[in-house]
Amino acid sequence: MTLSEDQVKFYQHTLEMTRKQINDLNGQIEEELAKVKERLAELQSAKNAAKQIYDGACKILGVENELDRDEEEDS
Repeated sequence: MTLSEDQVKFYQHTLEMTRKQINDLNGQIEEELAKVKERLAELQSAKNAAKQIYDGACKILGVENELDRDEEEDS
């Protein structure tokens, strides 16, 4: 099938536009992933701080830290 000059221009334009759109979407995906990774790091830090407080309270009360035991069982 032979394309006319107008058809060739149309498909070349389509290629350029969709390539740009894909590149833009890839950039947006990377930005969103960076936000998610940052939020996960914040949550992990908060969890670690809470676990330290919990562990300290267990030691003061002289009770077993069942969170440590549960994590060992999950591993």
